[in-house]
Amino acid sequence: MKPWKIIGLALLGYSIVAGLLTEAPRLPVLNETIRNLYYHVPMWFTMIALLGGSLVHSIKHLSSGDLVHDSRASQHAQVAMLFAVLGLLTGMVWAKFTWGAFWTNDPKLNGTAVSMLIYAAYFVLRNSVDDAMKRATLAAVYNIFSFVLMVVFIGVLPRLTDSLHPGNGGNPAFSNYDLDSNMRMVFYPAVFGWILIGFWITELRRRIAGLTNHP
Repeated sequence: MKPWKIIGLALLGYSIVAGLLTEAPRLPVLNETIRNLYYHVPMWFTMIALLGGSLVHSIKHLSSGDLVHDSRASQHAQVAMLFAVLGLLTGMVWAKFTWGAFWTNDPKLNGTAVSMLIYAAYFVLRNSVDDAMKRATLAAVYNIFSFVLMVVFIGVLPRLTDSLHPGNGGNPAFSNYDLDSNMRMVFYPAVFGWILIGFWITELRRRIAGLTNHP
């Protein structure tokens, strides 16, 4: 097993256990739900990292015409959507206990839903074109636009409008609330651990795709 995989497993195991057992700030409204920061936020960081990898492979395909990069772009995006779903579910649970509802008319939540639909269309596009080279080229171009739109809907628009979400719409991020040294010792390992695990899952899917010749 490669060292980076061992590191990913170690960081993930540590963050899961430490996230439940270490001290956490007692903040109004949030209370113990602040521990979800260790699980919810890393899902989004991992999703963005994987979509970034998908973007890179799409650009490489357009520059080289190599279908291997098209396949890798697809695998990165597929695993990214898994983490997007996990991020959405953990966020909905958190919202229920802090905002009183699983879903609110919040720009961050709506932007996330729209971004996931945009990437769902990416997979529909891939399955609607039979010619491999044409499919790869169309998918690569669409993937580039999808990434830009994702950044806009998740990272830009929520910061320009009213939002309940920390770090958006004028609300301070958790670092400005009380992300103390104890939380940082768990949060950052969780982020890096989940990202490494995400790329590991992607590598496994690439191998399976190679065995089945599935794009």
